[in-house]
Amino acid sequence: MNADEECAEREPAVDGWPDVPGDTALTIRVPEADRLVRAGFPAHVTVLYPFVHESRLDAAAHRDLSGLFAGHDAFTLAFAEFARYPGVLYLDPWPHTPITALAKDLTRRWPDAVPYRGIFDTPLAPHLTVANSEGPATQDAAYDALQAELEPLLPLSCRVRAVHLIVWDGTRWQDRTEYPLGLSAGSSTAARDARLPFQGYA
Repeated sequence: MNADEECAEREPAVDGWPDVPGDTALTIRVPEADRLVRAGFPAHVTVLYPFVHESRLDAAAHRDLSGLFAGHDAFTLAFAEFARYPGVLYLDPWPHTPITALAKDLTRRWPDAVPYRGIFDTPLAPHLTVANSEGPATQDAAYDALQAELEPLLPLSCRVRAVHLIVWDGTRWQDRTEYPLGLSAGSSTAARDARLPFQGYA
């Protein structure tokens, strides 16, 4: 993906992310925060990036994913505070626990899906990237001003009822499949194949 997260949301050609067509990620959409995001992609919180290559996602894998997500209840995320990584202004989703629980179950089932390709000594905490265009010399002033502009729009909350599988097609990330939370693993609606253009994460 690209640097949101943080890593996952910057252009691979610019930041060296080795994404190839068919790379995947699992994300939570947060449409309530779209109006705050200045980074050129829809508001989201990454659950796991990268996931396995799309070529490995056969019917059995989709059934496993449907069952895994169906075993987690829907939950609510609150966004009340800004925080920063180097070059990144983000919203801190609270609580972290349901997101990290999803990631833990995924990496237990697919242990070769190493978060952020293992490039961080300490895994990134869940976050919603607002802006990631500033460098060290400009980020403090720029993000101080942006944070002051956006803070009156907080707090906000989002009810999370599904996780999205997105796929890198070589040009952009596309929304491919939606996995509802809290459904019976045997439900025929447990995974919905969206196959719609996803105009973000690039």
